[in-house]
Amino acid sequence: MTIDYKKYADGLVPAIVQDNTTGKVLMLGFMNEAAVAATQELQKVTFFSRSKNRLWTKGEESGNFLLLKAIKVDCDNDSLLIKAQPVGPVCHTGADTCWNEKNEGNDFLQQLEQIITDRKNNPSGDSYTSSLFAKGINKVAQKVGEEAVELVIEAKDDNRELFLGEAADLLFHYMILLQAKGFLLSDITAVLKQRHLK
Repeated sequence: MTIDYKKYADGLVPAIVQDNTTGKVLMLGFMNEAAVAATQELQKVTFFSRSKNRLWTKGEESGNFLLLKAIKVDCDNDSLLIKAQPVGPVCHTGADTCWNEKNEGNDFLQQLEQIITDRKNNPSGDSYTSSLFAKGINKVAQKVGEEAVELVIEAKDDNRELFLGEAADLLFHYMILLQAKGFLLSDITAVLKQRHLK
């Protein structure tokens, strides 16, 4: 990846941040070479703050980090597209984006995945999902196994409601397992797409 930092007098290139799951544009910041290097090293989006005159990792005070998924440079090598997974609201006002838009995809699974991410990163004492993460990977994996067995049992009968309920339980716990292992549904989709090309 070649980035032309010299194109701008201050050595800063614009960096558009896009939600890796929903595709929504979240914010615009500026990066110099050190900010790009810090972003890659920390795996958290880091800008050069012109007001603070220093490197600034988004979320360093609020905890609302942008977890790096990819960095792409445009055709002129002078602007960046950062694909990230937001942890909480992006704007300092508390909005999902700096344009005061809701960061919702068309797919409810994307919204559910963001809720699971929030329960993982901001544990709540009354959250079942948070409590499952707290019990560790073995318990999470065990729950997926239990739900899979229950789905298989219901598949042998003709009760539509029970079958769909168990299918939903399995998918929900599978999504928790993915995040417990550090992955998202988009990672699985990428594998399926790659297999489809073969």
